[in-house]
Amino acid sequence: MSKYSKEDIFRIVEEEDVEFIRLQFTDIFGMLKNVAITKNMLGKALDNRCMFDGSSIEGFVRSEESDMYLYPDLDTFEIFPWRPQQGKVARLMCDVHCPDQTPFEGDPRFVMKKVLKKASDMGFVFHAGPECEFFLFHMDEEGQPTTDTHEMAGYFDVAPIDQAENVRRDMILTLEEMGFMIEASHHEIAPGQHEIDFQYAEGMVTADNIMTFKMAVKAIAKRHGLHATFMPKPKAGVNGSGMHINMSLSDLSGKNMFEDPEDKLGLSQTAYQFMAGILHHMQGMTILTNPLVNSYKRLVPGYDAPVYVAWSARSNRSSMIKIPCARGESTRIELRSPDSAVNPYLALAACLAAGLDGIEKKMTPPESVDCNGYSMSVEEMASKGIEQLPETLGEAIEMFRKDEFMKEVLGEHIYTKYLEAKEAEWRMFRAQVTDWEVEEYLYKY
Repeated sequence: MSKYSKEDIFRIVEEEDVEFIRLQFTDIFGMLKNVAITKNMLGKALDNRCMFDGSSIEGFVRSEESDMYLYPDLDTFEIFPWRPQQGKVARLMCDVHCPDQTPFEGDPRFVMKKVLKKASDMGFVFHAGPECEFFLFHMDEEGQPTTDTHEMAGYFDVAPIDQAENVRRDMILTLEEMGFMIEASHHEIAPGQHEIDFQYAEGMVTADNIMTFKMAVKAIAKRHGLHATFMPKPKAGVNGSGMHINMSLSDLSGKNMFEDPEDKLGLSQTAYQFMAGILHHMQGMTILTNPLVNSYKRLVPGYDAPVYVAWSARSNRSSMIKIPCARGESTRIELRSPDSAVNPYLALAACLAAGLDGIEKKMTPPESVDCNGYSMSVEEMASKGIEQLPETLGEAIEMFRKDEFMKEVLGEHIYTKYLEAKEAEWRMFRAQVTDWEVEEYLYKY
């Protein structure tokens, strides 16, 4: 059932003195875009008649087919608490459509809807909950972000060691004003690193919430004179920022389909098959869960990030998937490899599609790896059939290129455009000479 009708939107806009509405959508790389309209144009927007130039958005369409239309999702209407309270600013998340009114196949939300529809046809509802990590850094005199932080706090530290307690407080109050249910927040392991967790929700709601979360966190950080970054590894020698994704399936009546009290781990066959599907397709979809050159600087041993395609029945942080100890309606799996640079629509769609493939094909996961994977030899890994996640964006590109399943999930348009862009990014990176290379080699050779 919808949360808002058109009449509700018009009424709220008048009652709350909303003057501007931002029609937001996401490009294939997870960058939030928008067109701002005044309330006088709201009727046109709600009738799906607002148009934009799709050829100006990277990965969308060519100039000769540029007209695209925005179809607002009424349930995503929210007022920005950090904007002026007279003549307020609100937003609506939008789907992108072609001039003939068909959904645009290059819209990440469309990809997510397709996979959610498949889950529904199989009798499932997909739920996901992210654990979003980010860094807070100072800005320079010109207002540009740096990687400097004055604080030296670590995991779960409190004020005054944690100097950003009040910043996180403002972020949480803002998010709650926008309808978020915040479950926890704390200082993370690295200086300047933080985590805010919000409540599990249906897949599309979670993807929308991740986009909103990033926007709000950046806005509130800037009000405090700081820069919030979701770059996976902004500094060498410290932990990177991940976005662990907790996932489960329920039936159409809301019953958790991952729970089975009779199983020794409390997991159902559906849960094992879903997990097996993700493990099977993980290498091909790593480019979606870890999309940047920089993402692979986080996926190295010794920094609390997984590097092996394996799962653990215990809280084993070296495994890519772990099973949180909660059972009952909270039974779920936790995928630990993704980072916060993801396009949440594509990453969640890929995870769900892979899991459903595991269910359809009745896949069986390998044995649980309950020891420290970082301490295992290459021979031990091989004997257990444990593969490694791609070590670079270049390796991830090769895995993605070979994966026909991912092409089917994303569709020809996004698969091709995404691959072309990531190949260009990798070529550009390979042509760079880094500070490390200069410091390591210049005086020697």
